[in-house]
Amino acid sequence: MIDYIIQKDKELLIYLNNLGSEQWDSFWLTITNQFTWTPLFVFVLFLVFKQFGWKKGVFTVLFIALIVAFSDQLTNLIKNTTERIRPCNTEGLKEYLRVFTYKPKGYSFWSGHASLSTTITTFMILLLRKHFKMIYLMILFPLIFGYSRIYLGVHFPIDVTTGYITGIILGTLFYFGYLVLEKKIGLVKE
Repeated sequence: MIDYIIQKDKELLIYLNNLGSEQWDSFWLTITNQFTWTPLFVFVLFLVFKQFGWKKGVFTVLFIALIVAFSDQLTNLIKNTTERIRPCNTEGLKEYLRVFTYKPKGYSFWSGHASLSTTITTFMILLLRKHFKMIYLMILFPLIFGYSRIYLGVHFPIDVTTGYITGIILGTLFYFGYLVLEKKIGLVKE
Protein backbone atom coordinates (compact mmCIF):
# COMPACT_ATOMS: atom_id res chain seq x y z
CA MET A 1 0.00 0.00 0.00
CA ILE A 2 2.79 2.46 0.90
CA ASP A 3 4.60 1.68 -2.35
CA TYR A 4 1.38 2.43 -4.25
CA ILE A 5 0.98 5.80 -2.46
CA ILE A 6 4.62 6.72 -3.11
CA GLN A 7 4.24 5.83 -6.79
CA LYS A 8 1.09 7.96 -7.11
CA ASP A 9 2.90 10.78 -5.31
CA LYS A 10 5.70 10.63 -7.90
CA GLU A 11 3.23 10.55 -10.78
CA LEU A 12 1.33 13.55 -9.41
CA LEU A 13 4.60 15.45 -8.94
CA ILE A 14 5.67 14.75 -12.53
CA TYR A 15 2.26 15.85 -13.81
CA LEU A 16 2.12 19.08 -11.77
CA ASN A 17 5.77 19.93 -12.34
CA ASN A 18 5.41 19.52 -16.10
CA LEU A 19 2.43 21.89 -16.23
CA GLY A 20 4.99 24.67 -15.81
CA SER A 21 6.51 26.71 -18.60
CA GLU A 22 9.64 28.83 -18.97
CA GLN A 23 7.63 32.06 -18.99
CA TRP A 24 6.43 31.31 -15.41
CA ASP A 25 9.68 29.94 -13.99
CA SER A 26 11.05 33.24 -12.70
CA PHE A 27 7.70 33.99 -11.05
CA TRP A 28 7.73 30.70 -9.11
CA LEU A 29 11.39 31.09 -8.22
CA THR A 30 10.48 34.46 -6.73
CA ILE A 31 7.43 33.06 -4.92
CA THR A 32 9.47 30.30 -3.26
CA ASN A 33 11.86 32.84 -1.72
CA GLN A 34 10.79 33.66 1.83
CA PHE A 35 11.95 37.28 1.50
CA THR A 36 9.40 37.87 -1.27
CA TRP A 37 6.74 37.67 1.40
CA THR A 38 8.26 40.37 3.63
CA PRO A 39 5.52 42.92 2.82
CA LEU A 40 2.89 40.41 3.98
CA PHE A 41 4.80 39.77 7.22
CA VAL A 42 5.22 43.49 7.88
CA PHE A 43 1.52 44.11 7.19
CA VAL A 44 0.42 41.34 9.57
CA LEU A 45 2.73 42.69 12.28
CA PHE A 46 1.23 46.12 11.69
CA LEU A 47 -2.23 44.61 12.28
CA VAL A 48 -1.00 42.96 15.49
CA PHE A 49 0.37 46.23 16.89
CA LYS A 50 -2.65 48.18 15.69
CA GLN A 51 -5.05 45.82 17.43
CA PHE A 52 -3.12 44.95 20.58
CA GLY A 53 -0.81 47.90 21.25
CA TRP A 54 2.90 47.79 22.06
CA LYS A 55 3.01 45.56 25.14
CA LYS A 56 0.87 42.75 23.76
CA GLY A 57 2.31 43.36 20.28
CA VAL A 58 5.86 42.70 21.50
CA PHE A 59 4.63 39.63 23.39
CA THR A 60 3.00 38.38 20.16
CA VAL A 61 6.15 38.96 18.10
CA LEU A 62 8.22 37.02 20.65
CA PHE A 63 5.64 34.24 20.59
CA ILE A 64 5.81 34.14 16.79
CA ALA A 65 9.60 33.80 17.06
CA LEU A 66 9.02 30.79 19.33
CA ILE A 67 6.62 29.33 16.77
CA VAL A 68 9.16 29.77 13.97
CA ALA A 69 11.96 28.17 15.99
CA PHE A 70 9.82 25.22 17.10
CA SER A 71 8.37 24.57 13.64
CA ASP A 72 11.80 24.79 12.02
CA GLN A 73 13.41 22.40 14.51
CA LEU A 74 10.53 19.91 14.29
CA THR A 75 10.76 19.95 10.50
CA ASN A 76 14.53 19.35 10.65
CA LEU A 77 14.00 16.46 13.08
CA ILE A 78 11.44 14.82 10.79
CA LYS A 79 13.51 15.41 7.65
CA ASN A 80 16.63 13.96 9.24
CA THR A 81 14.66 10.98 10.56
CA THR A 82 12.85 10.08 7.33
CA GLU A 83 15.72 11.04 4.98
CA ARG A 84 13.50 11.23 1.89
CA ILE A 85 15.57 12.55 -1.01
CA ARG A 86 14.21 15.61 -2.78
CA PRO A 87 12.66 14.82 -6.17
CA CYS A 88 15.10 17.12 -8.00
CA ASN A 89 17.96 15.01 -6.57
CA THR A 90 16.34 11.56 -6.96
CA GLU A 91 17.91 9.30 -9.59
CA GLY A 92 15.31 7.84 -11.92
CA LEU A 93 12.89 10.66 -11.20
CA LYS A 94 14.73 13.91 -11.85
CA GLU A 95 14.93 13.01 -15.56
CA TYR A 96 11.15 13.46 -15.76
CA LEU A 97 11.13 16.85 -14.06
CA ARG A 98 11.71 20.27 -15.51
CA VAL A 99 15.29 21.45 -14.91
CA PHE A 100 16.06 24.41 -12.64
CA THR A 101 19.34 25.72 -11.33
CA TYR A 102 17.64 25.91 -7.94
CA LYS A 103 18.27 22.49 -6.37
CA PRO A 104 18.36 22.64 -2.59
CA LYS A 105 20.20 19.95 -0.71
CA GLY A 106 18.83 18.26 2.37
CA TYR A 107 15.78 16.10 2.65
CA SER A 108 12.27 16.44 1.36
CA PHE A 109 9.75 15.12 3.90
CA TRP A 110 7.97 17.23 5.04
CA SER A 111 8.05 20.64 3.43
CA GLY A 112 9.29 23.25 5.87
CA HIS A 113 7.94 25.98 3.59
CA ALA A 114 4.44 24.46 3.72
CA SER A 115 4.58 23.62 7.42
CA LEU A 116 5.90 26.94 8.73
CA SER A 117 3.78 29.12 6.46
CA THR A 118 0.65 27.18 7.43
CA THR A 119 1.54 27.25 11.14
CA ILE A 120 1.97 31.02 11.10
CA THR A 121 -1.09 31.55 8.92
CA THR A 122 -3.30 29.38 11.14
CA PHE A 123 -2.05 31.13 14.25
CA MET A 124 -2.54 34.62 12.79
CA ILE A 125 -6.01 33.84 11.44
CA LEU A 126 -7.13 32.48 14.81
CA LEU A 127 -5.58 35.46 16.59
CA LEU A 128 -6.94 38.22 14.34
CA ARG A 129 -10.16 36.78 12.86
CA LYS A 130 -12.44 38.68 15.27
CA HIS A 131 -10.77 41.98 14.44
CA PHE A 132 -9.97 41.77 10.71
CA LYS A 133 -12.28 39.65 8.54
CA MET A 134 -9.93 39.96 5.55
CA ILE A 135 -7.26 38.03 7.50
CA TYR A 136 -8.74 34.86 5.98
CA LEU A 137 -7.15 35.88 2.67
CA MET A 138 -3.85 35.01 4.32
CA ILE A 139 -4.63 31.35 3.53
CA LEU A 140 -3.41 32.10 -0.01
CA PHE A 141 0.12 32.53 1.38
CA PRO A 142 0.83 28.88 2.29
CA LEU A 143 -1.15 27.55 -0.67
CA ILE A 144 0.90 29.51 -3.20
CA PHE A 145 4.15 29.13 -1.24
CA GLY A 146 3.71 25.36 -0.94
CA TYR A 147 2.77 24.91 -4.60
CA SER A 148 5.97 26.68 -5.60
CA ARG A 149 7.89 23.77 -4.04
CA ILE A 150 6.11 21.27 -6.30
CA TYR A 151 6.45 23.51 -9.35
CA LEU A 152 10.21 23.64 -8.81
CA GLY A 153 10.45 19.90 -8.18
CA VAL A 154 12.00 20.26 -4.72
CA HIS A 155 9.12 18.58 -2.84
CA PHE A 156 6.65 15.81 -3.52
CA PRO A 157 2.92 16.60 -3.16
CA ILE A 158 2.77 14.44 -0.01
CA ASP A 159 5.59 16.53 1.50
CA VAL A 160 3.62 19.72 0.95
CA THR A 161 0.28 18.24 2.02
CA THR A 162 1.80 16.83 5.21
CA GLY A 163 3.38 20.24 5.83
CA TYR A 164 -0.06 21.84 5.51
CA ILE A 165 -1.68 19.37 7.90
CA THR A 166 1.15 19.72 10.41
CA GLY A 167 0.94 23.50 10.13
CA ILE A 168 -2.78 23.54 10.87
CA ILE A 169 -2.26 21.36 13.94
CA LEU A 170 0.74 23.35 15.21
CA GLY A 171 -0.86 26.73 14.50
CA THR A 172 -3.98 25.72 16.43
CA LEU A 173 -1.99 24.32 19.38
CA PHE A 174 0.18 27.42 19.52
CA TYR A 175 -2.90 29.64 19.45
CA PHE A 176 -4.36 27.92 22.50
CA GLY A 177 -0.97 28.03 24.21
CA TYR A 178 -0.81 31.75 23.46
CA LEU A 179 -4.21 32.30 25.09
CA VAL A 180 -3.11 30.47 28.23
CA LEU A 181 0.21 32.28 28.42
CA GLU A 182 -1.23 35.74 27.87
CA LYS A 183 -3.63 35.16 30.77
CA LYS A 184 -0.83 33.90 33.02
CA ILE A 185 1.31 36.97 32.43
CA GLY A 186 -1.63 39.32 32.82
CA LEU A 187 -2.15 40.61 29.29
CA VAL A 188 -5.84 39.63 29.42
CA LYS A 189 -8.29 40.28 32.19
CA GLU A 190 -10.42 37.26 33.08
